[in-house]
Amino acid sequence: MLDEVVEFAGDVLPGGCAAPPYSESAFLAELGDRLRSSRLRCALSRRELARRSGISERYIAQIEAGKGNVSIVLLLRLASAIHGSQPQAA
Repeated sequence: MLDEVVEFAGDVLPGGCAAPPYSESAFLAELGDRLRSSRLRCALSRRELARRSGISERYIAQIEAGKGNVSIVLLLRLASAIHGSQPQAA
């Protein structure tokens, strides 16, 4: 299975010869923009999102500014906190 992953993504893995087809800083900035817009769309303050997700308000601000390199687990917690704030469809 590992061989299949390496074959599939070999060019972008560390040590590969191709440069990543993206800018990490642009990706983090886009992620931050999306987090902020989702939070505002649900009328959540950073303080409330921090309370619901268990992530500090300061770290949420860093992520929204494109400065925080957030883990998948923290993204899951943020998404769950935001999703839980959305009105239920009738």
